[in-house]
Amino acid sequence: MGSRTLVLVTQLEYDRGRSVFASPPHGEYECAPAPAEEVALAALVRERGARHVVVGTERYRGPLYEALGRGSVIARYGVGFDGISLPRATAAGILCANTPTLLNDAVAEHAIALMLTAARDLHRLVPATLDGQWAPLIGRQLGQRRLAVIGCGAIGSRVAQAAAHGLLMEVIGCKLHEANQEEMRRKYGFSRITTDFAEAVAEADYVSLHLPSNPATHHFLNAARLAQLRPTAWLINTSRGALVDEVALHDALAAGRLGGAALDVFEREPYQPAAPGKDLRALPNVLMTPHCASSTAETCQRVAQRAMANLHYADLQRYEMMDLLNSDVLASPETE
Repeated sequence: MGSRTLVLVTQLEYDRGRSVFASPPHGEYECAPAPAEEVALAALVRERGARHVVVGTERYRGPLYEALGRGSVIARYGVGFDGISLPRATAAGILCANTPTLLNDAVAEHAIALMLTAARDLHRLVPATLDGQWAPLIGRQLGQRRLAVIGCGAIGSRVAQAAAHGLLMEVIGCKLHEANQEEMRRKYGFSRITTDFAEAVAEADYVSLHLPSNPATHHFLNAARLAQLRPTAWLINTSRGALVDEVALHDALAAGRLGGAALDVFEREPYQPAAPGKDLRALPNVLMTPHCASSTAETCQRVAQRAMANLHYADLQRYEMMDLLNSDVLASPETE
């Protein structure tokens, strides 16, 4: 392949997977950190002649597709293509890849950690105690409490398994489509599965979101659905910020119509209030982490390795196809 192919990796993702990106596993690549903002990233692609990019959750809507050449790859460091315009990429002849399944355990663990933190008031107890206060609070045990898992895919099912088998919670699953109830009970510990959101959350102490982000699920948890949760329930979201109408969530929390919210993802990141006077950070019953559910050392390394493997595979396929096109095999009369 000649000289090494330059891959630009957005800064946050480069830092998370530094052990891999600093010394790419496939020797034909050189990785360099780059800004995540689209105009700056596109300019650097042109300036340095980068072939591929590895990106996170930033939205890319135009300049990046114009800067990259046909056959380039936009490799997502993570799951899904929320920030990537697949139609634009296809029109520009750019391939897209992501790293599914690798984040499941880490995200599920974080969802459980947020639920435990909320139940035992750790977000209040830890800073108060470090500040010299000695003010024990009475928490809640999770055993025998009810958890509603909204979205029973790989991560949601893993959360259910940990909650049911590890914490002895009763877990109700809400799945948009019918599921094999017996298998879900046996394998993951669901007590039952329903397609009815209101039924799933009716008696839930905790509600954990695990839906994909797409036009159909945008603001899935709106004012009407929030009103179906118990006033003492806690919302857990480690999925996608766009699933929640943050203005409606603020209003429900501020009015005491919801017990609390533990959030790792937000519609705008870094977090910004969705409207003036609707800052979730100002509420005492909100717990926030900075979109770090998947950020464990083990997962970051695996995701970086998979992202680079995706680039290598795409290039390998491209070069093999070029070899075929340049050979006599496809041109010979016998194969026409």
